[in-house]
Amino acid sequence: MGWLWAIIVGFVLGLLAKAILPGKQHMPLWLTTVFGIIGGVVGNSLAAGFGIAETRGIDWGRHALQVAAAVVLVFLGDMLYQAVRGNKQVT
Repeated sequence: MGWLWAIIVGFVLGLLAKAILPGKQHMPLWLTTVFGIIGGVVGNSLAAGFGIAETRGIDWGRHALQVAAAVVLVFLGDMLYQAVRGNKQVT
């Protein structure tokens, strides 16, 4: 069940990151979800490093770090996706 939650949370984080970023992102939805999953893991690691991974109530700090990491990863991933996709030559 942990993998299912990771996919769902990654999907939501990826969509939030795409909504926060200005302009249009051109990478596919599955790749956005992958970057959202990685952003969630990075955000959890940062929260643990700051000592705010487990708090009483809603972990707003951890969630903010997850969204911030997802925004950075979706931004960088979209740039990389466009660079790779743009360099393909049709013969």
